[in-house]
Amino acid sequence: MPTEIVRHQTPEEVELLRKREELAAVRADLAERELELADLRAQLKSFEGRYLREVGVLYAELDEWEARIAELEASYDANPATKQRATQARERANSSHDATHGEASNEKEFQPSADIRSLFRDIAKRIHPDFAKDVADQHRRTRLMARANEAYSRGDVEALQRILDEFKNDPESIEGEDIGSELIRIIRQIAQAKAHIAAIAKEILQLQESETAKLRNDVEAAAQVGRDLLAELSAAISEQVAQSKKQYEDKIQEARTSGR
Repeated sequence: MPTEIVRHQTPEEVELLRKREELAAVRADLAERELELADLRAQLKSFEGRYLREVGVLYAELDEWEARIAELEASYDANPATKQRATQARERANSSHDATHGEASNEKEFQPSADIRSLFRDIAKRIHPDFAKDVADQHRRTRLMARANEAYSRGDVEALQRILDEFKNDPESIEGEDIGSELIRIIRQIAQAKAHIAAIAKEILQLQESETAKLRNDVEAAAQVGRDLLAELSAAISEQVAQSKKQYEDKIQEARTSGR
C-alpha cells in the first residue's frame, strides 16, 4: 500500500503565511483609520458650509458696514492713520465676502450610507499606496485614493465603484513573485502601513482640536439641551449689524447737517 507523502511547509513559507495574516489585519486597521479620517474631514467641511451660510454671511455683512464707516470717516479726515484703518477694514470686508460666498459655503450636509462606507473601506484595503509594489504602482494608487476620497466626500457611490473596478481590472494589479521577494515586500508594506496609521491618528487629533471641530462640538452639545447655538450667534451678530448700519446712517446724516 503506497505511503502518502506529506509535504511540510518550509520556515519561509510559514513566516510568509504569518506575515500575510498580519498584513491582512493591518490592511483592515488602516482602512478603518482612513474611513475615520475621511468622515471627519467631510463632516467638518459640511459643518463649515453650514456655519458660513448661517453665521458667516452675517459676519461678512458686519465687516462691510464697518468698512463703510471707516471709509466715510477717512473721506473727511486727512489723517493717514484714519485712511489706513479704512483700507484695512475694506480688505477685511472683501476677504469675509470671498470666504462666505466661496465653494465652502455650498457644502451640503454629510450623511454617508452604510453601503458607501463599506465600499470606501474595501477600496482603502485594496488600493492604499502603502501596499504598492514599486514607485510607479505607488503613484497609481495615490491618484486612485485621491479620487476615492473626493468621491466619498460627495457621496458618489458610482464613482467609487468605478475606481475599484478600474483597479481590479488593471493588469498592473496582478502580483506573483518568489517567496523571499514577497516576504520582504509584505514586511515593508506592514511597516509603511503602521507608520501611516500613526500619521492618520495624528491628523485626526489635529482636526479634532481645530476651531471648527470645537465649535461643531459646542453646537452639538447645545442641541442636546434644546439650544440652537448657531441661531443664537446669528441673532447676536444681526444685532451688531443693525447697530453698525445705524451708526453709518447717523454719520451720513451728521455729515449732511455739517455740510461736509
